[in-house]
Amino acid sequence: MATDLLAQTAELVAVPSVSHDEDALCSLIEARLRGIPWLRVERVGDNVVARTELFRSRRVLLVGHTDTVPPNGNDQPKIDGDRLWGLGSADMKGGIAIMLEAATTIAEPAVDVSYVFYAREEIAAAESGLLELFETRPDLVAGDAALIGEPTGGILEAGCQGTMRMSVTLAGARAHTARPWMGTNAIHRLGRVLAELDRYEERRPVLDGCEYREALQAVSVSGGVAGNVVPDSAQLVINHRFAPDRTPAEAEAHVRDVLAPHLGAGDELDVVEVAGGAAPGLDHPLLATLRDRNQLGVRAKLGWTDVARFAEHGIPAANFGPGDSTVAHTAGEHVDRDRLGAVWAATFDLLSKGAG
Repeated sequence: MATDLLAQTAELVAVPSVSHDEDALCSLIEARLRGIPWLRVERVGDNVVARTELFRSRRVLLVGHTDTVPPNGNDQPKIDGDRLWGLGSADMKGGIAIMLEAATTIAEPAVDVSYVFYAREEIAAAESGLLELFETRPDLVAGDAALIGEPTGGILEAGCQGTMRMSVTLAGARAHTARPWMGTNAIHRLGRVLAELDRYEERRPVLDGCEYREALQAVSVSGGVAGNVVPDSAQLVINHRFAPDRTPAEAEAHVRDVLAPHLGAGDELDVVEVAGGAAPGLDHPLLATLRDRNQLGVRAKLGWTDVARFAEHGIPAANFGPGDSTVAHTAGEHVDRDRLGAVWAATFDLLSKGAG
């Protein structure tokens, strides 16, 4: 290929696009795509979708978010040999660069392609540009399979785990700390719940050869009235990561079973937020071809990603991008030339040859 993907990624990194400030990058992407004769381009807010309309039997969606987290002294791109340093280089402007390269150079793909560039992934799920598209223009995100350019280091990360936040409120009875036996200390009661979480043995189901690993963690604690009062209430927030072979309802029931021995009258356990997971979907011909023809490594996605949104709509999806997730959101965020090249080669192979 003639394009220097590292330099193209650096150009994208140089355009600030912190969540809610993606307009400049969105406009740059739109301008590049508008002049391509084989693409139909539509903009919905700060989301841009470009599509081929060749009446192929299958449609692939290449999907990437344009926003980044706030900068940490790394807002300016810097190329050092075969490595690019800078905010968003791994998550996920390297993936965006590959999408733009494919959109502007592959005029006759073997499958129809939708290139979906969406805003506001790094903030609350309710503000997602992808959710906006599913709600207002579902036709623009329809297809047979989807690849999301989240940082995976060129490995195919299949599906994703679900995530759930639950609030536990334990009741007590107030008393003076000089006479604590006259009350019930709600904070002390939290100790038994925390001990249960600490000894929790996670489930590790294997789906399509991918091992998922569930988790149940306390993420915040609050309580207390005054320095001389036995507290009558204490709160704990729990995060549960659950494998995609469980529904949100099944995951909630599981957490309730784990905590049931430590809850009593007056206690409350409520779901604050939940997002279901996504099955690996590697039996779909497009995803199987990408894996097999390019001999890609495969692993489970333990975090939640937007593959779950596609799974909700019956579209199998996987995460596949050049960045390294362990450096995403850090001051040392970077992407390497060889990973860009490897992901580009596999993407080009799939689009130019199709499944089979």
